[in-house]
Amino acid sequence: MSTSLASDNDRLANDAAAPVGRRSAPRLRLSIPARLVTLFDTRRCILVNLSRTGAQIGLEQPLGKGEGAFLQLAGIDQFGSITRCAVGLGGGFNGLEFECPLTDRQVLALRDHAESFADAESRALRDEVRAWVTGAK
Repeated sequence: MSTSLASDNDRLANDAAAPVGRRSAPRLRLSIPARLVTLFDTRRCILVNLSRTGAQIGLEQPLGKGEGAFLQLAGIDQFGSITRCAVGLGGGFNGLEFECPLTDRQVLALRDHAESFADAESRALRDEVRAWVTGAK
């Protein structure tokens, strides 16, 4: 390993060990559909942001603080507890703290999933507009 790579790895390890503010891990901003599975039901939700230690999710009916649920998307099935609940008009947000942190590989896989999801959505919208403009059904 070259000296610069070794020093970069040391710096990253030190940065990861020193939390900034209230966050113990950096957040990845997303906006992709997911599922939240509780003991009683399965809800569609939007994964708003994600870190190794938790996630923020938007739901039509947020869960109560202290409830447990599985967050499911892109091959990830992660259990956590609701630590935050914010309710507004038309829905709200939950903060979910994972029981076991995600690995870096899982976070990167979810980032890749989000990027491919956004590309697919963009292509679908272009195709729909093109069909409308050309009069195709």
